[in-house]
Amino acid sequence: MGVKLGILGLGTVGTGTVQLLQDSAGRHPLLQEIEIYRVGVRSLDKPRAVELSTEVITTDLESIVNDPAVDIVVEVMGGLEPARSLILKALSNGKHVVTANKAAIARFGAEIFTTANQAGVYVMIEASVGGGIPVIQPLKQSLSVNRIHTVTGIVNGTTNYILTRMQTEGSNFSDVLADAQRLGYAEADPTADVDGFDAADKIAILASLSFGGRINLQDVYTEGIRQVTKTDIAYAEKLGFVIKLLAIAKRDTPSSPLWVRVHPTLVPQAHPLASINGVYNAILVEGEPIGQVMFFGPGAGAGATASAVTSDILNLVAILKTNTVVPNPLFTCRHQEYCQIAPMAELITRFYARFLTNDQPGVIGKLGTCFGNYGVSLESIVQTGFQGQLAEIVVVTHDVPEGNFRQALAEIRDLSAIESIPSLLRVL
Repeated sequence: MGVKLGILGLGTVGTGTVQLLQDSAGRHPLLQEIEIYRVGVRSLDKPRAVELSTEVITTDLESIVNDPAVDIVVEVMGGLEPARSLILKALSNGKHVVTANKAAIARFGAEIFTTANQAGVYVMIEASVGGGIPVIQPLKQSLSVNRIHTVTGIVNGTTNYILTRMQTEGSNFSDVLADAQRLGYAEADPTADVDGFDAADKIAILASLSFGGRINLQDVYTEGIRQVTKTDIAYAEKLGFVIKLLAIAKRDTPSSPLWVRVHPTLVPQAHPLASINGVYNAILVEGEPIGQVMFFGPGAGAGATASAVTSDILNLVAILKTNTVVPNPLFTCRHQEYCQIAPMAELITRFYARFLTNDQPGVIGKLGTCFGNYGVSLESIVQTGFQGQLAEIVVVTHDVPEGNFRQALAEIRDLSAIESIPSLLRVL
């Protein structure tokens, strides 16, 4: 007897998943046990890239999650509602769920996983982070015996594409964004991507798996790339760095709080993430005893995401075929408590700052004094040139508590010689 799928959504990912399932030759033999039983769509009239019979396609999405014949519900419609309600209804009806919906998982994960645990079913989320890159299942299984201390990722292809082009072409952010929208790499409303919200959803999910606790999305410090200029990219390159939008989750010891953050970062050119360009994603996991492991690949696209969705379906088919009633602890969500998130003021990091100052003697000395007053040690401080009548000074610090650095900046802003501080970026 075949395992019956109910698929919610037939957009890019839904279509890719159906195409993969319909072309199972040369793939895992268990795929042939799967029946595409129902597919829910918003409109029946839209032209489709896949052939499905009229009995399979329906606009009644509720009927799919309520149908007793459906074994697995695959949610690939995106958005928060009705996706959340349909996932919860499917779980309450004892159906396993596969979803690519990072926004719903990051915001409603507690509710969704609690419902799944109560119903004794699984929620599989491989496609929610990193497109086709297998990272969720490795964190749940292969790497779960490690004491993980840092997860650092380039997890948003749109921003990585924009920053890569700004770097290679010396272009402005706004020009590259407009071009990326025209080419389909960026949405008409790019807010979720360029302001870091998409990456925040993803690092919340990765942090939850890596550190064994739920993450409150409001606690994730989030900063996008709109303020990154071609000037900063050029200076970073001279200093031996590239600028990337990084999503970072870090814990110093098993008993200490986490820092979970998304922001543009100067990455040393020799670092493994520095060479990840274009729309590609990469996630670097560091732990003990494994050391460093990096997952790299396409972070979006029909084929890549369909690969992750279908791998989750395959895992569930294997479970259904063996008729295991007891939930597998490597597939279930095992944590109930929320992780304690440390305030950014306590973060120890390096900083890059660019100052525009009136060209007068002693400015560099005054900057050095203000930083020294708050224990901020400087790695380098150089006057790089002029913008009109204003001198441009670039500073890179040694490791410093962020709170101390902010206090020093507040004092520096009051100096009569300081015209503005156009750029402030963290350094990995």
